[in-house]
Amino acid sequence: MTNPLTPQDHIADREALCVFLARFRAEYDESGAEWENGTLDAFLEALEAWISSAPGWYANHKQALPAEGDWTFFARALTAARHYE
Repeated sequence: MTNPLTPQDHIADREALCVFLARFRAEYDESGAEWENGTLDAFLEALEAWISSAPGWYANHKQALPAEGDWTFFARALTAARHYE
């Protein structure tokens, strides 16, 4: 299983996020059965837990939690994906 995002990667814009998401989806298509959180319910629970713990992850990787991150955009994207085709 490959990691579509390493701790050193930086997604600078919306287009780069789309490229990442395409790689992420392809990785799921190839090895989603190997994911620990392979159901939507488990994935969303893990997503919530990771976001809550994100300051620790960033500290462990000697990085600052991005203050300029657009958390609203991310939440809107997740919400829209429920119905968007």
